Parts: sequence; structure tokens; C-alpha cells
Amino acid sequence: MSLIKPLRGLRPASRYAADVAAPPYDVVDRAEASSLVEGRPWSFLHVSRPEIDLPDATDPCDPRVYAKGRESFDRMLSEGVLQRDREPCYYVYRLTMGPHFQTGLVASASVAAYDSGRIRRHEYTRPNKEDDRVRQIDALDAQTGPVFMVYRADPQVDGILRDAVLAPAEVDIRVARDQVRHEIWKLDDQDRVMALSAAFAAMPAIYVADGHHRSAAASRVCEARRLANPQHTGNEGYNHMLCCVFPHDQMQILSYNRVVRDLNGHSPADFLTALSAVLDVEPSSAAVSPAHAGEFGMYLTGRWYRLRLHDDASFTDDPVARLDVSRLQSALIEPLLGIHDPRRDERIDFIGGIRGLDGLTQRVDSGDWAVAFSLYATTIEALMDVADAGRVMPPKSTWFEPKLADGLVSHVLD
Repeated sequence: MSLIKPLRGLRPASRYAADVAAPPYDVVDRAEASSLVEGRPWSFLHVSRPEIDLPDATDPCDPRVYAKGRESFDRMLSEGVLQRDREPCYYVYRLTMGPHFQTGLVASASVAAYDSGRIRRHEYTRPNKEDDRVRQIDALDAQTGPVFMVYRADPQVDGILRDAVLAPAEVDIRVARDQVRHEIWKLDDQDRVMALSAAFAAMPAIYVADGHHRSAAASRVCEARRLANPQHTGNEGYNHMLCCVFPHDQMQILSYNRVVRDLNGHSPADFLTALSAVLDVEPSSAAVSPAHAGEFGMYLTGRWYRLRLHDDASFTDDPVARLDVSRLQSALIEPLLGIHDPRRDERIDFIGGIRGLDGLTQRVDSGDWAVAFSLYATTIEALMDVADAGRVMPPKSTWFEPKLADGLVSHVLD
């Protein structure tokens, strides 16, 4: 079974690329999205967050929202802002954020491979978020947000991508929100296209890194359309999902930190005493960014502490139990703070590492949250170990940075 294949990408005409490119729909809230589209009629946020063009009270899942997104999408097509390539091809996509860069391949990934577990997942999804993406795909008849995937670095694939970026890029822009550089090269040389397809076909698996709701929605759309199509052949566009797949050794994962609203009835002094029974607790004069696994930072009553677990996770064969997010949950958050289900408990929230340690101190200093914890970032190897074992990670275990842009390549489902 082929894992990926080329696609006829729907892309901005060259002069519109910077106007169209937008942050992923799920990393900006409504207010941020509204601010980002001021003076930008072609921003893809009009498609991916169309509620910004409707009255403020409109529910984001109201059918009018998806219809408005389709209206904006059709306008971009009719005005020639978006144009579809004539022949299937791959696209090389490089992201640069400060000194970090990563080079991946935009392709259409097999839904059958996803359903069979050859494209591997590591997170649960929420039904309401899946439903939203299903409605969006159906309304547009296209997938417009690429699923961020990872492959184990492969010399042949890596070499082709490295050679491709020696030429001038067709797209070279910075997205306004984060100033990440986005470069894209069209790769239509048939020898290289076939070599890439064959190299991925030989891989035992690739991995969903970010975009579990988009991939789950693509699978559901495929199933529904297959059942509704008596002439189904398996070659229809809905049999594949839009993805961008990167080598694992170029990934940058930041920590996903935690804040908790109260101390579960403990006073700060009692909480510190209880903590000392299960962790080493050391006051710190500076904010604590953990230097290795098994170490955590804690911000409580205006002061930072360095925490170290007594146990050694290297002795367990369980890839989920070895994760620092699991160890913090089982040693501290559940027994001391009484949070048994972090996916649903509203007493806990998650702060992406891109917001820095200031994002934690600001929450606690506001008085709305009692304590914050900084974690050591989960490694990509740990993610793949969990996925290979057919397991799932605890919620909010990884924060990938930089993010892909929406609108630079879309996949039409015909």
C-alpha cells in the first residue's frame, strides 16, 4: 500500500501568497483572527475561521459559518487568487524559525493506511472538534489544513529534499503572526516524484505529529463518501488527506506546561510538605526550565521551585509511563491535587512552551490559578515509541514549533 502520492495542489497565485497565508485555524482565537484579517481580504482565515465575518454572537459550529467559509473560498477561486496545478506533483516545504529550520514534503496521504494503523496516531480526539472539521471539509469539498506528519529520517528522501531547496523557492514569505519563514518549491520531475513515492511505500510507518482532528475527520469523510458512491474506485480525492511530512530528526518540540486552579484544600505550606514526600523540592531564585527528564519547575505564591522525582522511569517498559507528563500526573497532579482526568477537568489548563515561562507566572500572579508546572519537552523518539506500541499519550504532551501555514497548499476532493 502506498503511503503518499502526489496531488494537484490548489495554491495562491504567486503574487497573492503572502496575502493568503494564515496561521492554523486552531492556534488563534476569534479575536486574534479578526485582528489578523484587518485590511487583508484574501487572508485564508476568512475560509478557516469564517465566523469572523458573521455577527459576534454566531456559534462557530452554526451551519452559516461553514457556508460563509465556502463563499469566501469560492470568491478566491473565481478571482484567481487560488489556482490549481494542472498535473499531480509534490511540494517541498521549508520552515525557518530563528536558527531552526526543517524541510518536509507536502503530499496526499492514504486514508486506508491511516485506518489500518500504518499512519500512526498518539492522541485521542474530541468528537465535537472532529465534527467541526468534517463539516468544514464537506462544505469546501477540500482539505485546506495539512496534517503535520513525521517519518523516520531516510537518506534517499532527505537527499531529494535537500537538493530541491538549492533552487529559488516559488514561495518565500513570513506569516504576520509569528514571523516564521515559509518557503515552497514545486517538485514535478517524474524521476524524483517516483523515487519519493517508492521510498515512502517502503517505510513501515509514518506518524501524525499534529493534526489528529484533521486526520480523523478526513477518515470519516472518506468513509461517508465511499458508502454514498456506487462507482467508488479508490482513486477519488477523498481517499487521501493533505499532509506535510518531515524527517524526525529535524523536529522541534517545546514543552507543554500545566497550571492548576487551586491546591485541592491544601495551604501552600501544607502542599510543599506533601510534595517533599514524593519529590525533591529545592527553592530557586530564577524561573525553572527543566534541564532533563524527571525534573520540573513549579511556580507557587510568587516563587519558583525545582522538583525532581524519586523514581527512575528508565526501569519501565511502558512508553506512556516513561513520559514526564505521565510521571507528573501520577506522582503529583492526581494524588495531591485531585485531578484524575486532565482531559476533562476544568481545574487544569495547558500552556504551550512557545509562550515561555512568563505565560505560567502571569497566570498564577493573576490570582485565578494557584500553581504552575514547567516540564521538560517530550522527545520525538518518545512520541514514535508510544505510537508504535498502539498507545496514546496524555493530553497536551507535545507542542510542535514552528507551525505550518494554512492556505499555501490545499487538496481538492475530486
